[in-house]
Amino acid sequence: MSEWREVALGEVLDVHNRRRIPLSGAVRAARPGPYRYFGAQGVIDHLDDYIFDGEFILVAEDGENLRSRKQPIARLASGRFWANNHVHIVSARPNVADNQFLFYAINNLPLGGRVTGAAQPKLTKDNLQQLTVSCPSFRSQGRIAAVLAAFDELIEINERRIELLENLARSLYREWFARFRFPGHEAVEFVDSELGPIPERWEALRLGEIAQLRYGRSLPATKRRPGPFAVVSSAGVVGEHDDALVEGPGIVLGRKGNVGSVWWLDDDFFPIDTTYYVTSDLPLGFLYWQLSDLQFDNSHAAVPGLSRDHANSLLVIRPDQATVRRFGEHHMRVFNAIAVLSAQSEALIATRDLLLPRLVTGRVDISDVDLGELLPPEPA
Repeated sequence: MSEWREVALGEVLDVHNRRRIPLSGAVRAARPGPYRYFGAQGVIDHLDDYIFDGEFILVAEDGENLRSRKQPIARLASGRFWANNHVHIVSARPNVADNQFLFYAINNLPLGGRVTGAAQPKLTKDNLQQLTVSCPSFRSQGRIAAVLAAFDELIEINERRIELLENLARSLYREWFARFRFPGHEAVEFVDSELGPIPERWEALRLGEIAQLRYGRSLPATKRRPGPFAVVSSAGVVGEHDDALVEGPGIVLGRKGNVGSVWWLDDDFFPIDTTYYVTSDLPLGFLYWQLSDLQFDNSHAAVPGLSRDHANSLLVIRPDQATVRRFGEHHMRVFNAIAVLSAQSEALIATRDLLLPRLVTGRVDISDVDLGELLPPEPA
């Protein structure tokens, strides 16, 4: 720790807030383009021009997240972009501090009394500059940042792989069941239906005839107990519980909030009362993509949400058993691969989050860190 010293952020970073230019939604709508437009918690639009070019640290100036810390308060932004006045634009002083190191250090800082405002939490420029961080030598900062960035890079690679696999499965579904280019389609006759011409032996039915939408159960956050089972809302996984309501794999459909959102769960789970969980005699791997391609309306009369009657009335296709079973097998192979990547990412995140506060405060010496031992092997 001898090389470490406590410094105020104002001593090691430069602030570029004067260059920020907020634009209204109407102005942005008239100026679409390729350049990112940043707000307090990330990209909120894209524009036809930019005002920053380089590598910067973006720190939220206001918003509930400054208190809840559900998301990082700082992010790295490189290249060309625009930013509004809800985010501080800062950069490490050359040869004094490292941008990546400060990015990690800021996200590890307790903000305490530096956040002001009752209705709208705010981190002013002065309060940001007065926050103190522990800094080693410039060279050590770079080495620490490189270790943490190695974890983030692998996590990002996994996210891209997962996205590619999901796109592959979605494209295959649409090729087979929207364009009707499934294996052996050349020899199949087409017949008329309510959905137009469809392959013979396929049926146009109502969703309620092929699937059952069952209500999730109320489970307030105060009643959830730590455990291995995912708690799922219309926004996705929102927590854990020591008991499951549904045996996985399974599908959850958003009923209130994110109406019509569709979520796949590999393991047993607990869907809460903003959702339906889906059962069917069809392979769920096929049904997941069919639901994902449907247009669900905010249709409940009394309370905004997705009424089961409306959902059950939607027209869908039921293919022949052999074709849908074959697609279901493809789906499971893809989603098994996604599950492996997701598990690897969870392990990477856990290790990074364990290391981060120790590395950026000097409690773990960077020379003692062996990345080869910490990083998991590549998935098969």
